[in-house]
Amino acid sequence: MPRSLHRNATTLSIGLLIALAWFALWAWERSPYGRYLHHGELAGFVEGNELEAVLEQAALYIGGWLLMTCAMMLPTAVPLIQAFERMTAQRDDRRRLVALLVAGYLGVWLVFGVAAHLFDFGLHELFEHVAWLQANPWVFGAAPLLLAGLFQFSELKYRCLDRCRAPVGFIFQHWRGGRASTQSFAIGAHHGLFCVGCCWALMLLMFAVGTGNIGWMLALGTIMAIEKNHARGRLLGEPLGVALIAWGTAIAFDHAWSWQ
Repeated sequence: MPRSLHRNATTLSIGLLIALAWFALWAWERSPYGRYLHHGELAGFVEGNELEAVLEQAALYIGGWLLMTCAMMLPTAVPLIQAFERMTAQRDDRRRLVALLVAGYLGVWLVFGVAAHLFDFGLHELFEHVAWLQANPWVFGAAPLLLAGLFQFSELKYRCLDRCRAPVGFIFQHWRGGRASTQSFAIGAHHGLFCVGCCWALMLLMFAVGTGNIGWMLALGTIMAIEKNHARGRLLGEPLGVALIAWGTAIAFDHAWSWQ
């Protein structure tokens, strides 16, 4: 296959994977099992601490999170995938190497998702045992907004973004010889770490607005794609931070006003 056709085939395959993820989430949300895309419904599976229930919960969460990651975050990694595909275009095993790159990238986001899931469950357990939190549930809405807004002004975010915005240099920096399969997976994982580093706070908003909310997924996914890949994406960071802080503050003030 000519190199140009191969590149088009790779881009088409990634685009199809992203489209299928969005469609699967859309169909899942409208099915009788759509409620299990939402974290609060999953909590019901742990009653009795039965192993079968825990495994069922884990399978549903991992499946939903992987679909959400493919839909929201994989589009932001397309420049990296295309650059890597060009670098490996002459190799017979190029398709497998690209697949390993994608697997490494998604694997890091899966680890983050599991950690976020456990943290969120810990917050729910804390809620059940702290009377003040039960009387002030607004905190769980305002806190993620304030955290994400403040992180928009952090140096760490923009250091990670700078690494994500230079895919060619990133690949050459991390392609160090050795087994091509291992290196491909490692490049995807390394890029995933920097992607988590710049996007984790925005992704945590999904726990506040609902992990199965297609509208919010599309909005946040678009914002992160612009931040990472658009030439002027950095200009979005601070205004977005101001908007998120204002939103979180408004929730807090609204609660304070209602108590007067």
